[in-house]
Amino acid sequence: MATSELDLVIDKTLAELTQPGQMLELDKVHKYGVDMPIFKNAPQNVSDFLAYFCNEHKDKEFLIDGDIRLTFGQTYAAARVLAGGLVEGYGVQKGDRIGIAARNSANWVILDMAITMAGCVSTKLNGWWQGDELVDGIEDVSCAMVVADAQRAKRITETGRDHGAQVLIFDHDVAPLEGLKALIAKGGGAETPLPQMAPEDNATILFTSGSTGKSKGAYAEHRSVVQGAMSFVGTVLVLVNIMTKAGTMPDGQPTAMVCVPLFHVTASVPLVLVSYAIGRKLVFLNKWDAEEAMRLIEKERVTYFVGVPLMSMEVYSHPNFDKYDLSSCVTMAAGGAPRPVEHVKRIKEKMGDGYPVIGYGLTETNGVGCSNQNENYLAKPDSTGRETPPIVDVAILDDDGKKMAQGERGEVCIRTAANFTGYWGNEEATKEAFTDDGYFRTGDIGYLDPEGYLFIVDRKKEIIIRGGENISCQEVEAAVYSNPAVAEACIFGVPDERFGEVPALVYHVKDGHSLPQDALLDFLKDKLAPFKMPVHIFEYAEPLPKLGTAKIAKIVLAKKHRDELAATG
Repeated sequence: MATSELDLVIDKTLAELTQPGQMLELDKVHKYGVDMPIFKNAPQNVSDFLAYFCNEHKDKEFLIDGDIRLTFGQTYAAARVLAGGLVEGYGVQKGDRIGIAARNSANWVILDMAITMAGCVSTKLNGWWQGDELVDGIEDVSCAMVVADAQRAKRITETGRDHGAQVLIFDHDVAPLEGLKALIAKGGGAETPLPQMAPEDNATILFTSGSTGKSKGAYAEHRSVVQGAMSFVGTVLVLVNIMTKAGTMPDGQPTAMVCVPLFHVTASVPLVLVSYAIGRKLVFLNKWDAEEAMRLIEKERVTYFVGVPLMSMEVYSHPNFDKYDLSSCVTMAAGGAPRPVEHVKRIKEKMGDGYPVIGYGLTETNGVGCSNQNENYLAKPDSTGRETPPIVDVAILDDDGKKMAQGERGEVCIRTAANFTGYWGNEEATKEAFTDDGYFRTGDIGYLDPEGYLFIVDRKKEIIIRGGENISCQEVEAAVYSNPAVAEACIFGVPDERFGEVPALVYHVKDGHSLPQDALLDFLKDKLAPFKMPVHIFEYAEPLPKLGTAKIAKIVLAKKHRDELAATG
């Protein structure tokens, strides 16, 4: 099927699903002086979304985490008790920011639900952060409370900083009311009245690294989160319809593997929230291991897998691949970074009736943007796909916010009712992020081909994307400069076969000082999350080369060392 043919099928199927009275019927909301399409029949807030769909699928299995197996009904019942504990026992107020600092688990998901149902803003702290990074996030959005697992709570406490948040500790790998018992220790429960949330009330804060240093808290209203989830529901329903007609849709309950961090937008919206709506079971793989992933795919009949590109490639190139039955997995999705073209073809060769797919979205868009699916992805494996119909508008704009002609390169900009509201406490950054008519400026440079497919070619922002994790060059440089021996430092990304790209550091020390690479890494390990640590390090005996403006010649240095690394393999 040619690209245009599949697009016609997708558009026709979606047109049927958006008819009056259908689940995806459209309406409009007026923002930024323009009318934006929204899904008319979507719940008005995330709490109602959870309540409606958990009841709709109450007897189906939902969370599978080791020996823990919970239905949608059991999951919601536990979250309802815990939400009552937050409201009555701790007296949380509507709009309070409550942080989650933990690794993935079923109890993480239930905690997230409880925070939302209690009327608070679920603040998803990066579980890979070190202590000071965690406290920076807590302070940035003024969390009233942080619920952390023991490991992250220890990191927070060891900083010795007075961040002003009450810290509660919870456990994984036990029943929810046992692991999260701290939330109900002061009273409250299933009968405690909960607040009603408006579509415009804040729902979530996720953190994003930009070119300006420390991560910023991107906050989104309930309507945006729900609309983002329903946009992905539309995509799923279209693909299910197509596969059902083709006879390639597996029997049984749709099932997804959870191996991306729950604090990422990829997990938060398209993976977890969508699963409520479509009755999809979630199977947790809490530490990445390609063979364990294959074992669980076979055991639980996983139909949908999403991860950074390196994960799917490790599965399909694993030496024990042929020992497992992975035929149930008909969709192998990737996000956060592009897949190399040869990986797309190699994965498809081993997927039988299934297909690799890829998406493009950001924290600030609640994950929505573009998608490239099935035959289309095989035809254009270096494209991130078309804008996802029907509520997403992707445009290529110049610096003045004017649309570029088809094929011309400019900044990729996204306008949708799913977009975030702003960066917490940072009006300047929020204003810079949007055009006057509501397009979010992604910082990526790209172009649209004649069929509307987006190709990303560069980035405006000084960011390294390591296996789907955004790294601010400025933040890492600031950490390096905090060592008193460092005179000059420069961070840039270099290609990496496994992670896409990794940080490289060039540095020069002050006269009379010595700072070997091992000592510098030891200095940085408590200041930066492991994924931010420099992988390639080059110490210069002389000052770093400069531009005419006296700035360090980062582009020159980056090209020099990228070429050297490529030459040495």
